[in-house]
Amino acid sequence: MLARVGGKAANLGETMGAGLPVPPGFCLTTEAYRRAVGPAGLEGVHAALAATGTDDLAGLATLAARARGLILAVDVPPEIADAVRESYAALGTDVPVAVRSSATAEDLPLASFAGQQDTYLNVVGADSVLDAVRKCWASLWTDRAVTYRATHGISPSTVALAVVVQSMVDAEVAGVLFTANPVTGRRFEAVIDASPGLGEAVVSGAVNPDHFVVDTATQEILERREGDKGLAIRPLAGGGTERINLVPDSVPSLSDGQIRELAALGSRVERHYGAPQDIEWAIDAADKLFLVQSRPITTLYPLPDPRPDLRVPEGARVFLCFSLAQGLTRPLTPMGMAGFRMIASSVARAAGFDVPEPRNGPAPFRQAGQRLFVDLTPVVRSSVGRAIVPRVFDIMEARSATVLRRLFADPRFSVTLRSPWPLLRHVVPLAAKAKVPESFLRALLRPEAALQRVDRFGARFRGGLVVPDTATPAERLEQAERILGERLFHIVPAVMPLPALGFALLAVAGKLAGQGSESGALQGVLRGLPNNVTTEMDLALWQLATDIRSHPGAAAVFEGASPAELARRYRSGGLPAVLQSGLAGFLARYGHRAVAEIDLGMPRWSDDPAHILGVLANYLKLDDPALAPDRQFANAAREAEAQIERLTAIAGSKGGPAGRMRARMVRGALTRTRLFAGLRELPKYHIVEGLASVRKQLTAVGEALAAAGSIAEADDIFFLDFAEAHRGLAGESLRGIVAERREAYDAEMGRRRIPRVLLSDGTEPEALHGTGAGTAAGVLSGTPASAGTVTARARVILDPQGAALEPGEILVAPSTDPGWTPLFLTAGGLVMEMGGPNSHGAVVAREYGIPAVVGVPDATSAISTGQLITLDGGAGTVAPAAG
Repeated sequence: MLARVGGKAANLGETMGAGLPVPPGFCLTTEAYRRAVGPAGLEGVHAALAATGTDDLAGLATLAARARGLILAVDVPPEIADAVRESYAALGTDVPVAVRSSATAEDLPLASFAGQQDTYLNVVGADSVLDAVRKCWASLWTDRAVTYRATHGISPSTVALAVVVQSMVDAEVAGVLFTANPVTGRRFEAVIDASPGLGEAVVSGAVNPDHFVVDTATQEILERREGDKGLAIRPLAGGGTERINLVPDSVPSLSDGQIRELAALGSRVERHYGAPQDIEWAIDAADKLFLVQSRPITTLYPLPDPRPDLRVPEGARVFLCFSLAQGLTRPLTPMGMAGFRMIASSVARAAGFDVPEPRNGPAPFRQAGQRLFVDLTPVVRSSVGRAIVPRVFDIMEARSATVLRRLFADPRFSVTLRSPWPLLRHVVPLAAKAKVPESFLRALLRPEAALQRVDRFGARFRGGLVVPDTATPAERLEQAERILGERLFHIVPAVMPLPALGFALLAVAGKLAGQGSESGALQGVLRGLPNNVTTEMDLALWQLATDIRSHPGAAAVFEGASPAELARRYRSGGLPAVLQSGLAGFLARYGHRAVAEIDLGMPRWSDDPAHILGVLANYLKLDDPALAPDRQFANAAREAEAQIERLTAIAGSKGGPAGRMRARMVRGALTRTRLFAGLRELPKYHIVEGLASVRKQLTAVGEALAAAGSIAEADDIFFLDFAEAHRGLAGESLRGIVAERREAYDAEMGRRRIPRVLLSDGTEPEALHGTGAGTAAGVLSGTPASAGTVTARARVILDPQGAALEPGEILVAPSTDPGWTPLFLTAGGLVMEMGGPNSHGAVVAREYGIPAVVGVPDATSAISTGQLITLDGGAGTVAPAAG
């Protein structure tokens, strides 16, 4: 149906069939469009548009104008014209109608394309209708429509246009109705904008309408805001419309009864479609309400999937986006999500919680918008949870902490549990079993032995990931599930006590040193940390760049060759020896890493080294020895050691035995801080090693499924879950499932706004209070992460794959994970939308000594590439700079 009549007509036909009050009319199908414009010769325009990039706006506009001209010059075929005249006559004699475009790429569940094609109001007479139809056909090729489709990757040759001809409502008042609040996300609030005259005034933004918000459950009118209603669009007697200036009126354009009637109509439409709707409506002089259009609201973030295995009513719930807190803005592949279910189940079981089916994940595990959410309601309703969890987020993801604290005043989430015993009942036995107290004691008394023990654990862990080459696909699949469900959990209790102790000792040292040990002084101790596997990785890559630079022939291959071409030559063994062997050595050690590496579906650097080769090309541009990352890192380490001496001196400044003892304790605490704090990166490093092993086994299973025809290609396995993979090995075809999920995944890739916290009614709490990101002077505020001030050009990067960062530029990113950090080595500063002072990006920025501000709302849209900005990492601000 959509291919024949387009989104608008399909929706109107469905609403009419459901008995909803839709004005009568008829539709010219897409076949009429194709038959009419077929002789116009659009094929060349289609091909040219397909070859024109979205950055060439002038080229797109020229081609769009050419397409419109070709269509406006065609004659409507006689059989189509006769059908239009006959259908129009059936509506009445010279009935005023609206002639509206209905494109095949319009009013879709994930992209509304609203307003991209034209509508003509109060058209009177058959000849005028035919002329409006031709103009609607041409409007498929407006500049805005062509650019919009190009941005969304829709091929020009696949779109067509139907036209809806619908009796006009001589509206006394009209407007729009959203059956869910499009700003806050609340699903039980209807939002109505209304103004006198035709609804075009409201839809086009030509008037400040009256604004109403209604609780659809109780019919209570929650909000009223009167607009000036200084303009009305009215129909003219012979056709067309006129704009009439009105005296601003404080009288509402709708009565309370009409407001509630509209809200009730919206509820009916939403129930019919099973999804929130964006509705255009009109009320005539006889007080009759008409629905003139309905389409899905595409901007709402999806609600978390229900858990059919949970039998009890849930009530109001609080969900935290775990994948966003991990710095992952993109969706997770289905297999990536399935992997997280297994990992989460292993954690929950180890803590003594009941998990009936590990493949479903534990009870708090939820999925929304192909991202991982965790049900934090028990935490928010617990006095212990309120005390602990926001403090953790203060240092890891400060904006999430702020949002959570605001929920504490919501009576729906009042405290119901005040005893710490339920938490201790799960945590204490787990900590004892993992020998966490013993790890703390060993780290305090024998720090070097503690480090060696962590190294031995890593070696044993890697040894347990090996799978014999003779393993069958079924055995490989079972091994993948074992790694996820049994082995990964042990990493955290084996390693994390040491960095936790390191940061705790930093705080203790601050208390002991007293005055002069403010936060900034303590943060200086964390620069140039040893035992940080991520900085070791980045410096190893820099060393490879240094080796390449010393061989002119090797450096020359980066000139004129793309990273993809260099990767192809690497796989064929065709790069210069220093680069070929050096890259092989780097990938042998670090090739399991990737951008968005916590997702099993993401290729590892060893799968495709193009990203690393692009980073190496960037490193080779840095020719100032003073800016060399290894030198800066060494300087940072020396400054940190000097800071320990200063803090030790402060602690012992009062003299006497007590002062000397305090000084020794401060030195011992800070020395252990530097030994252990860098290990915060190690648990994730080992987890990613495990994920890379799982991915390797799954790829082999995918190859077997592709060979058997169950899926089209090996990578399709990452769009399945484990149960489906087992069914595929049993011979079931899974091609349909894969195709559907790939389409949904590609659609979600375009979503930019991801809520940190989401309530079960769809509310995004952060939207209720605004972001507070900036000031009137254009200053953006965030969380200080790495002290220092720098003024430089900004480089906004949304995806590091293939990104080029010129030396000294300030990197502006939505978030970062270890896959981003090779870019840090040549960055002059860092701005992130996510994170807290101890998030991954902040820690690495401090170690490299580059100023950083994190948790800056909407930084990637508020700052543009090339803009000169001043970043103050101590104050936590980003401001425009002169020049």
